[in-house]
Amino acid sequence: MTVKRIAKAKPIFPFEAYSHVVSPIDAADGGGFMLTMPDLPGVMGDGATEIEAIADGREAFIATVSAMVDMGQQVPAPAFNANDFTPASASGKVLARLPRSMHMQLTARAKTEGVSLNALVLALIAEGLGRRNPA
Repeated sequence: MTVKRIAKAKPIFPFEAYSHVVSPIDAADGGGFMLTMPDLPGVMGDGATEIEAIADGREAFIATVSAMVDMGQQVPAPAFNANDFTPASASGKVLARLPRSMHMQLTARAKTEGVSLNALVLALIAEGLGRRNPA
């Protein structure tokens, strides 16, 4: 097996410029917290505390950016740029009407995963945004 050493790349945008989601990990799966970055699918970190998950996610971010640079791939810019929005244009509040059956499914899944319905919906939205392929 050949091991390739990849030089540590300096990202164009810092870790803090990218949105990230820190979610609790179910105790049955070992507990702790997991960090994901919707703009960079595959970047994940975990730890016993939220701080440890963020630190591990930061290392995963640098490793992923370095690998992308080494492979000649373009590192995507953060999808969210606070300078593009005014406080009035992004309140952070969304109201959605769902079919009752979907609401029941989401509620059951949130209960199974030990998170609030809002936390589950936010994680699913973040995951979906991370999968999109910007033009």
